[in-house]
Amino acid sequence: MLSRVADSLYWMSRYFERAGHCARVLEANYNLMLNPSKLPTEERWQRIMASLGIAATAGGVDPQSAMSKLTGDRGNESSIASCIAECRENASQVREQISSEMWESLNRLYHQVTRSPGLETDSDPMRLVIAVREGSYQFHGITDATMNHGEGWQFMQLGKYMERSCALPVLLDAYFSRAGEADALDWVGLLASCSAFESYCKVYTADLKPDSMAEFLVLNPEFPYSVRYAVERMGEAIAAISQTSFTKATGRIERIAGRLRASLAYVQIADIRIGGLHRYLNGIIDQCTSLHEAIHVVYIDYPIQAALEA
Repeated sequence: MLSRVADSLYWMSRYFERAGHCARVLEANYNLMLNPSKLPTEERWQRIMASLGIAATAGGVDPQSAMSKLTGDRGNESSIASCIAECRENASQVREQISSEMWESLNRLYHQVTRSPGLETDSDPMRLVIAVREGSYQFHGITDATMNHGEGWQFMQLGKYMERSCALPVLLDAYFSRAGEADALDWVGLLASCSAFESYCKVYTADLKPDSMAEFLVLNPEFPYSVRYAVERMGEAIAAISQTSFTKATGRIERIAGRLRASLAYVQIADIRIGGLHRYLNGIIDQCTSLHEAIHVVYIDYPIQAALEA
């Protein structure tokens, strides 16, 4: 596969996952804002921004302004609208690689997001958020059902789960770094941000214990929005791509991915607590960053000589 094609598929999937993640976080927390909480509204919005990897502004956070910037502001590269636009741009570069149904679904969502009326009222941002969340589920279903599960599909899986493996630790760290100030409402918001409330309750009942939630969202091998699940699927995509690429340089990628998978498969939450959850989550992010860089060197930005020697 051409490197530019692999790059476009990878980033198309990453941007789409980023938009869906932002939509889930905003919807979960926005619906809880009217309920009383230990933290004042401004501090809760600061946590929302931190959970999305956005640094808080010195002048404080205006909820309505923040919501608008995170949803429809094309000038903000972290907004949902910007991510969907970048996703569509990458998809347009590889129209021959994706199915017509995928393009139609993505194009429809793009126009729905970018042609929304002004976000002057409280209901407008949420309409966009819900459209993206539902569009995300639809697009993933169409992709699995209509695209050949070959090398291109594997690069899409790699991008999707790379983004999820990076975003979930940031989200979890924003909550658990201030666990002492959180109440039951905050923990419900965290679970809802990962579409995890019902699945969590089936495993642990409705007892919202921080250690149980950390264990479920970090180490559960079966739940799609746990860190371990995302890393496992990412590892499977890397293994599948390595079998078709016939390059000698994949060893480093597989070693990094193997260490990352082992750090999640052979650890218990009590062990993580001893070393500190914050440190552990940052370690996951660092390993994902190293893995992304190795993938880029081997499959995207490799020298010509390396390709000839493969």
